[in-house]
Amino acid sequence: MKFIIPSVKLLKSLQALSGVIGSKNNLPILDDFLFQQTENGLKITVSDLEVTMSVALQPDMMEGTGEVTIPARILLDIMKNFPDVPITVSVNLDNLAVELIAGEGRYKLAGHKSDEFPTVPAMEDTQMWEIPAEALAAGFEKTVFATGTDELRPIMSGVLLEMNENYLTFVATDAHKLVRYRRLDIKSDTPASFIMPKKPINQLKSILSGFAEENVLIEFNKTNASFVFGDYTLVCRLIEGRYPNYETVIPKNNPNQMLIDRQMFLSAIRRVAVFSSKATHQVRFRLSGQEIILTAEDIDFYNEAKERLACSYTGDDMEIGFNSRFFQEMLANTGAQEVKLEMSAPNRAGILTPVENENESEDLLMLLMPVMLNQ
Repeated sequence: MKFIIPSVKLLKSLQALSGVIGSKNNLPILDDFLFQQTENGLKITVSDLEVTMSVALQPDMMEGTGEVTIPARILLDIMKNFPDVPITVSVNLDNLAVELIAGEGRYKLAGHKSDEFPTVPAMEDTQMWEIPAEALAAGFEKTVFATGTDELRPIMSGVLLEMNENYLTFVATDAHKLVRYRRLDIKSDTPASFIMPKKPINQLKSILSGFAEENVLIEFNKTNASFVFGDYTLVCRLIEGRYPNYETVIPKNNPNQMLIDRQMFLSAIRRVAVFSSKATHQVRFRLSGQEIILTAEDIDFYNEAKERLACSYTGDDMEIGFNSRFFQEMLANTGAQEVKLEMSAPNRAGILTPVENENESEDLLMLLMPVMLNQ
């Protein structure tokens, strides 16, 4: 088994796949790349049992067929240090010895049998969506930060994808914050939904930017989903269960509304938050007239900060506290030049939305529960 391929092409593919490999695998075979060569081309696969990802490549030259697994760490380390040159990879299928030849360099390492490498689960009774890669990447980017980490509530550790005859919706929540991102330009006559774990989302998010002009073919059933785009295929296990009814927690009547420049607001919160309590990260918002006053204090260390910002505010004078870390995350993932903060009472959730969406087909809503104010 032998093939010749440009080093940059091979390295790019290996790096794209490497995010699937876990740091602590129970099975040694999961630390390897699976190389499978057929008459049609070369396929490289990685897996952590929950997520399996592969890429199909066409080497410049191929001889023979076969398969072998190669330790990922050493292969990546050597590939990173090659210039842009053709790499010849030869595998002795009798003893699984692997040799890499680049210019005058020869590098030998031991491969492993592929028998124990996990197989991709069979997909039966599936539904299919075809979604622009740009929309899928945007949906993941806007929501995945709001997922939870509570192992007792695994449903909240993933992102809900829900499609109906009106729009495609992405939802993430950890019970403190919630993000709902909709694409009005993507819809289906057959309503369907699934909950996707965080790891495959982050893996896709990091790669999809290179396929902005392409569509992603999504095939899914109750337990698994596959994503096919370009030369890549990702198959992952889904989170099973019923997602909470997120619409019921979004307050509909919010008479107190503030418009403010997003970047100015974010920068001010970052400065004030340095002085907040390390336990609560609380920043107090005091709204009146056409200004907002941000204050934070850490009484244990006698730290205190106060900053006044101009804004456009309508409603009753009010004070409300928010976790500054959560608020910074939401502002950082909004992307708009100006944002609107809607509130009804100091003990009710605040709603953050962009004044103008980056794309007219987008609908982004972020919800954050307040924290109790220290008197």
